[in-house]
Amino acid sequence: MSDTAAGLLQVGLLVLLLAAAYRPFGGYMARVYSSEKDNRVEKVTYKLLGVDSKADQTWAVYARSVLAFSAVGVILLYLLQRFQAQLPLSLGLPNVEQGSAFNTAASFVSNTNWQGYVPEVTMGHLVQFAGLAVQNFVSAAVGIVVAIALIRGFSRSKTDRLGNFWVDLIRTVLRVLLPIAVVGTLVLVAMGVVQNFSGMHEVTTVAGQTQNIPGGPVASQEIIKELGTNGGGFYNANSAHPFENPNPLSDIFEIFLLLVIPVCLTRTFGVMVKDKKQGYAILGAMGTIWALFTFSATFFENQGAGTAARAAGAAMEGKETRFGEWASALFATSTTGTSTGAVNSMHDSYTALGGGTALFHMMLGEVTPGGTGSGLYGMLVLAVLAVFVAGLMVGRTPEYLRKKITAREMKLVSLYILTTPAIVLIGTAIAMGLETARASILNTGGPHGFSEVLYAFTSAGNNNGSAFAGISANTLFYNTALGLAMLLGRFVPMMLVLALAGSFAKQQPVPVTQGTLPTHKALFVTMLVGVVLIVTGLTYFPAITLGPLAEGL
Repeated sequence: MSDTAAGLLQVGLLVLLLAAAYRPFGGYMARVYSSEKDNRVEKVTYKLLGVDSKADQTWAVYARSVLAFSAVGVILLYLLQRFQAQLPLSLGLPNVEQGSAFNTAASFVSNTNWQGYVPEVTMGHLVQFAGLAVQNFVSAAVGIVVAIALIRGFSRSKTDRLGNFWVDLIRTVLRVLLPIAVVGTLVLVAMGVVQNFSGMHEVTTVAGQTQNIPGGPVASQEIIKELGTNGGGFYNANSAHPFENPNPLSDIFEIFLLLVIPVCLTRTFGVMVKDKKQGYAILGAMGTIWALFTFSATFFENQGAGTAARAAGAAMEGKETRFGEWASALFATSTTGTSTGAVNSMHDSYTALGGGTALFHMMLGEVTPGGTGSGLYGMLVLAVLAVFVAGLMVGRTPEYLRKKITAREMKLVSLYILTTPAIVLIGTAIAMGLETARASILNTGGPHGFSEVLYAFTSAGNNNGSAFAGISANTLFYNTALGLAMLLGRFVPMMLVLALAGSFAKQQPVPVTQGTLPTHKALFVTMLVGVVLIVTGLTYFPAITLGPLAEGL
């Protein structure tokens, strides 16, 4: 079988798996967030936390709950790293340096999972499973509950209440993430992923050198790393490491995991707003762009420029021969489109245009289909913008899901759209202007060196976490700057989304008339795709021209 045929079969299998999960899983999540009943475990948890599960919160209280919970998470994870050597299961590793500890705490709490360190020689087992893995669950849950709050903003009327953050959070962890993680861990172990509490093992490499490789609770962290669109690996090679991703079967399963919640949340959205066609429309826009980038990245890697790449038949540098260029490009597109950051190949080794495709995919704002929750609320914000643009064309007050889009809503949408590009471009400009920051670019200069810095801030600001590995980011400047970019890129947009949800929830629904733009048809999907690509292109095109485009040409 040819590589192309095998690659198309992989893509086809992935789409079939997602299609099979779409209706049942999306409908199940809608029931989870619509139910008024609490199970016994949840009731005990509410009692311990002092939470009234029947009390709804305004958007401002919901937002403060998000910030308070996340702030406590940053502090606890920071302290866990700083006192690692005094804790059990440290594997004899020292305390994590303060700059790296701050960066890692900000990274995992913001669902970015950027790793400026080598995990297997930096983090002991306790920090890995009690710190990082726990944040993999709760940071993913925070993104989902913010999306649910926005859905309630569209579905409710004449109220200032969006639900209860603590109830939504606990239900997400206990009813959605944890059951899948338990079953998925067993599946990964059956596929060959490591799961133990073993210490360091000294092995002899092919070159005759010795190397220490730890075992650990890898499968249980791997499952939530992908399912929660987190991306932080137990090993430095991430999902290119055979202990994390041993074979092509585990590879396609991991790609399915990182896509399944963002895809199925569009069904949840359609069910909760009582118009399933709206969910299909949002999924259609997400899927169209994802497919475009998947086949673009694959094309550039298959047609890699240069003598070596052409002799090999593809650009195989930095890729695992277990997977090849099709599975590598599929993983790269899926991970950069879902704010996951996990990799089964090294993006820095991609062709200039192949790596530029992954970079530009992140710049879309992680909405194709995006992270857990963040992808859906990001695309819904862009849908509001698309409706507003359509309203300008016909001179009519724009409406979306029977809610008017007024000046207040558009101010919030505008701020949302401008926040991440400002973080990315200002951060990149500062880094390129500082000699100490430029010194971290290893072995490369010119357009590719610029691309590495741009990729780092794009990854941080969009809460992705993947990297062009040619930059040494474990320095005071990058630990601090990227840490701040992650926190701002995560929580400022969240606050704007919750404010937008509160604004919509207060409105009285307007009746549908002949002049109402149908937002469930192909015309609107096409317009939404255009808005995503054009707004992003106009924002980032100058920077892309200086980096991957200049290198590729």
